[in-house]
Order: sequence, then C-alpha cells, then structure tokens
Amino acid sequence: MKREFVPPAARFAALPDPFTLRCGGTLTGARVAYETVGRLRPERDNAVLVLTGLSPDSHVASHPADPSPGWWEAMVGPGKPVDTDRWYVICLNALGSCKGSTGPASTDPATGEPYGPDFPELSLEDIADAAAHTVRALGIERLACVIGTSMGGMTALSLLARHPGLARTHLNICGAANSLPFATAIRSLQREAIRFDPQWNGGRYDARTYPHRGMLTARKLGMATYRSAREWDSRFGRARIAAERRTDGERFGPEFEVEAYLECHARKFAGRFDPNSYLHLSRCMDRFDLGESSGSTTAEALARIRLEKALAIGVETDILFPLRQQREIADGLGAGGTDAGFLALDSDEGHDAFLVDIDRFGTPVAKFLTTL
Repeated sequence: MKREFVPPAARFAALPDPFTLRCGGTLTGARVAYETVGRLRPERDNAVLVLTGLSPDSHVASHPADPSPGWWEAMVGPGKPVDTDRWYVICLNALGSCKGSTGPASTDPATGEPYGPDFPELSLEDIADAAAHTVRALGIERLACVIGTSMGGMTALSLLARHPGLARTHLNICGAANSLPFATAIRSLQREAIRFDPQWNGGRYDARTYPHRGMLTARKLGMATYRSAREWDSRFGRARIAAERRTDGERFGPEFEVEAYLECHARKFAGRFDPNSYLHLSRCMDRFDLGESSGSTTAEALARIRLEKALAIGVETDILFPLRQQREIADGLGAGGTDAGFLALDSDEGHDAFLVDIDRFGTPVAKFLTTL
C-alpha cells in the first residue's frame, strides 16, 4: 500500500532549506505540490489561490495535463463560477499532507525512510507560510483573490495576517478564525480511533499493517458531521439495507442504509490517506486561533488584515463551522476597513455543501469574482 498519493500532473515548489516551523522544528528538502488552471496574464494580476480542506489534493479541476475531474470540478473551469477563461487558478496541497507536499509519509532525507511519527510539530501558520512562499516562487507578488474552504479558510486567514499585501481580496467559504469545542471534540475522537487501532503501532505502520479499521471509523465520524441531520432524514429516512446486500454476519452489523453509505465512503477514503498526516492536519485545525497566534483577540487580529474586499459564506446546517464563525470573519474584516460581506446559505448538505451544492454556492462566488 502506498503512503503518498500524488496527482499525475502535480508540480512542485521547493521551500527554503531548511524550512523552519513555528514550533521549532525544521524540514530539509521540503516541497509543496500545486497545479494551475488557466493562463497568467503578462501583468500577473489575475492569479487566484485556492487553499483546501484537510483531505483534497492539488487537482482542483481538469486541465490538459490531467483531464480527470478535479475535487471542485463543478466550480472551477472555463465559464464556471471560478472562470479560468479569466482567472489563473493555483491550487496547493497543504504542507503535512500525503498528496505531494512534504508530510509524514514523505521520505526523511536524514534516514531514507518515511518520517512517520518523527515528522516535526506542524501548525496552520506553517502551512500558510509554505503557501505564501509557493505563490512568490511562481513570480506572483499580489494575488487577485485567496479562496479558502474549510481548513483552507483558516489557512487563508493566517496567510493574510502573516503576509500583508499578498492578496487584494478574499473568499472564505465555510471557514473559521479558530476551532470551536464541538469540532475539536469530533476530531479528537477521530484521532483516538486511529491511535487506538492496534496496527497504528505508535505511527510506525507499513503497507502490511496500515490501521485500516481506525481510519474507517475516523472517516465515518467525519462524514456524519460534514453533512446534516436534515439531509440524512430526507435521503435515508428509516430505509434498511436489502437482505441480499448484507454481508456482515455480526449480530449488530450494519442494518440501515445510512450505515451502508458511511461504510462506502469510508472505504473509498481509507487506504488513500496517510494516518499520520490525518493526525497532524486535524491537530493543526484544533490548535489554530488567529487572535491567539497574533497575541490579540480574534476581532483585533481580523481587523488588522487589510483587503479591498471580502466575502464570508456559510451554511445554516453546518455544525462543524457554524454560521457565527463566518459572520465573525466578515465583521472583523469590516471593522478594519475591508468591504466585507457575509452570506448565509440554506442548504441541506451541511459543511460539505460547498463541494456538492454548486447551485447555491456558484452564484455568489461568481458574482464576487466578477466585481474584481
């Protein structure tokens, strides 16, 4: 079983060597995986940076070098809300991930073996700094817009705070300036499921001893919170799995269709993501606090960010990054002089709505970008 899952068209930006991390560790020979869609104008003024959630790779949309659908295919491309006929879209894989950027699954130059549990302590500020370096390495001094989704919304705020002037505008989609206790609790249980799998072995697993059961459980917990109870009700109700599809002979095995749905999605994910990366990135989200990292309140930290324009979009059924967090972003940026808006969308799909409910999200995203 592979430990890294690099998109075929990914390109790489080398980070400064050594790359010093906020908690004191360093990385040698580190890199960030990225892909671009569209064309950069000679003036270099049409670049849009997309910062992802915990699990996506750099393949945001199809392009000639990789025509397979990207993770945000419905949103990014020619004539789509993020119109690549106009915008030069850069999508990065987060530092610490296992999809091309340096992370726990990468080879440690000092040992020739994967870092595994010896990967140094990581923060969202490190991910933001790596993203800023990559943008500048591409010869772009100022982005037209930074779009951050979920964890990427957190990373975007850190980037904007730590690298003033790097972007003109910002779209924060289902993001937050810090992690709330409920979200931290869920991620804590996910990490516990992985760490308590006997095959995790303190993070020193291999292809034969991948902690598959722990990853399945962690992903199921995630999926249960990425969507909403309203969607579960309308989509599954009390439907039971047909007898001929029940393969688990255990007395208390899966019986309802919602259980089969979670199992299917968890199996697609488990084995395609490195458990140590999952632990590091989820902990980064828990520890992130824009105000705390700048020695101030969240409102003060947001007000110090200088932008021409911003929009924070959230979903009424999102229980992980609830609406009050997007409202806080808009209010804080606005207090600092940014022309900042807040939009609450009514979608059944919860936190993941930005990935699947393009009918609702596409229009405000397109409208925001067309005004730039």
